[in-house]
Amino acid sequence: MSKEFFEAVKMLESEKGIPADYLYERISNAIVVAAKHDYNGKDIVFCDIDPEKQKIKVYVRKNVVEEIEDEDADILLEDAQAIRKSAKVGKTIDIPLKTKDFGRIVAQTAKHVIRQGIREAERGQMLKEFQSKNQELVSAKVVRIDPVTGSATLEIGKSEAVLPKSEQVPGEVLVEDSTIKIFVVDVKESGKGPKIMISRTHPGLVRRLFETEVPEIFDGTIEIKSVSREAGSRTKIAVYSKDEDVDPVGSCIGPRGQRVSNIVEALGGEKIDIVKYSENPEEFVSASLAPSDVISVEILDDEIKSCRATVPDDQLSLAIGNKGQNVRLAAKLTGWKIDIKPESGFYEAE
Repeated sequence: MSKEFFEAVKMLESEKGIPADYLYERISNAIVVAAKHDYNGKDIVFCDIDPEKQKIKVYVRKNVVEEIEDEDADILLEDAQAIRKSAKVGKTIDIPLKTKDFGRIVAQTAKHVIRQGIREAERGQMLKEFQSKNQELVSAKVVRIDPVTGSATLEIGKSEAVLPKSEQVPGEVLVEDSTIKIFVVDVKESGKGPKIMISRTHPGLVRRLFETEVPEIFDGTIEIKSVSREAGSRTKIAVYSKDEDVDPVGSCIGPRGQRVSNIVEALGGEKIDIVKYSENPEEFVSASLAPSDVISVEILDDEIKSCRATVPDDQLSLAIGNKGQNVRLAAKLTGWKIDIKPESGFYEAE
């Protein structure tokens, strides 16, 4: 309870970011809990901490009586007046306790509760820090990689989080001490503290990268309508602007393709198709099948959102993509089921 005690609290505040007032409150409660053991758990013990004067006052508040009914809570008038001359029957008196009189076991209990309080405060701070980053793009340092599972432990601010192998970009090799961009998918409270779910494969990562690189998206001039992604291979992103003077696709590509190049680099070479969103489904589906040309799009069923796109014969495989990837991503981007038909009709079965 000396000067060192208050210095230690200040150090905890500066190093761990835990408010001193919060710590003093927890420590005060811990001391009260410990001291109450000597009074059969009765709520007659109080603790006041004054960091400015660097003093801790622990005291028992007893009732001044002529005849004792409760050994813990009552004190005779003559005994009370020996502590304070103005004591009167029917009033209360605060009797100071010395910390050293609590006993070894009580002191250990207090220490345990204090440590627990600090851990809870740290978890609370961690949860608050993580929640402020929820659904955001974050820079993280790779601390270590598990040689068995391939999971990477990342340092995010003052905390650590695990990036599972399943949330890493296929084929990407993470290097210890390197800095990478990750997307915070969700933050949840658990019994062991806050649990942060992070990803390198989530479409949200691409969305946030575009917001960072393209000022017109950040300020709302251009809107990202949808993103479909197969991490490590290809992403399609649909953009739109209400301002007719703004070219949403050109703005995202940037001068000499610099903006999209920066994003491709951040994603380790992942291909990106930027398409113009349209409320007209035929136009939107046609644009989504880039880089393939589309001759026409026929709506087959509005309710189940089914359509057929006709493409030049020599672009059939390009429209479908490797293992169906291009049309699959186009379907995810638009929300339409897309059937691809060659112009000649000879490859309808395919």
